[in-house]
Amino acid sequence: MAAVKVTLLVFTVFFFSGLMELSMAHDKPANLRATARVVDTKAIDQAIAYLLMFAALFVTYLAH
Repeated sequence: MAAVKVTLLVFTVFFFSGLMELSMAHDKPANLRATARVVDTKAIDQAIAYLLMFAALFVTYLAH
């Protein structure tokens, strides 16, 4: 049972680190101060979709 918890923890860490890389990989403007207030709705939608897929995977894993 401990091995399953460690595997789940490692998977979760890699999953969220991937989400962080996606959010940081978008175009980096030269002037960050001018574009700091702009919200990238596409990135937010994609992050929510990834979180929902992760939740569905987790529930499916627990159901079996």
